[in-house]
Amino acid sequence: MRIVSLLPGATEIVAALGAESWLVGVSHECDHPAGVRGLPHVTWSAIDGNSSSAGIDAQVRAARAAGRPVIAIDAATLAALTPDVIVTQTLCEVCAVSDGVVYRLADLMPAVPQVIALSGRTLNGIESDVRALGLALGRTAAAGALVRTMQERFADLMQRTAGRKPEPRVLCIEWLDPPFLAGHWVPELVALAGGVDALAIPGRHSTQTDWATIDRTAADVVLVLLCGFDVERARAELANHPEIAERLRRRGCPVWIMDGNAYTSRPGPRLVEAAECIAAALDARDYSGLIRFC
Repeated sequence: MRIVSLLPGATEIVAALGAESWLVGVSHECDHPAGVRGLPHVTWSAIDGNSSSAGIDAQVRAARAAGRPVIAIDAATLAALTPDVIVTQTLCEVCAVSDGVVYRLADLMPAVPQVIALSGRTLNGIESDVRALGLALGRTAAAGALVRTMQERFADLMQRTAGRKPEPRVLCIEWLDPPFLAGHWVPELVALAGGVDALAIPGRHSTQTDWATIDRTAADVVLVLLCGFDVERARAELANHPEIAERLRRRGCPVWIMDGNAYTSRPGPRLVEAAECIAAALDARDYSGLIRFC
């Protein structure tokens, strides 16, 4: 079977199902596991990812206003790869190719591939996506085992963190300028880690807010987990926004930077590590992809 994955989370699921060797193409953002990095890229973006938060946001808004895709497909490369299955998503047109474009391109191929569009916005939804992908790939047993493993690890973490009284209020910031609050599955991860999200609601999209609202929101811990940014990139972004950094310092509570790119931005198996990382922040202990900002 020949698989093309158009989003990093799906690539990680395919690999976790034991089908990494079936991947023949991935998105330009897929970088885990390491073996996929040499595969042909079937997507690209005109957005300058090295810009500031505000610059990236402005480029995205301009592209959408002009009807241009934020992430586009290299149709020729996709067709040349002759996939049997294309995995896409319906969750966010900024983070990955929208499913409508994929269906249209698939219909033009001589041998029309199966298109699987992942749509999970909660942990239950992501587990359903894993099972659906496993069914399509003939890896039903592996999918069931993966879901059970995730559930067991979540349950173990919840048991270990159940004693937090009172539950710490956690503010999860997904973008700096303009500020966005992390939504989707992140509030559930916070709950598994023994906290309660100070503003977001599970399953809802990440929402734009303003710094005045953030300033007046009480929280015991702040997590900066910028979408698509690793720890060093997020730290550099804070350094480029000294006024925001000072706002966070004035809160007088611990502020941690998490690797949002590896953990919270990708609906897949590493959400278990994301919950563990959040728990480590609430315990003020070390964890890979986590550093104390102030």
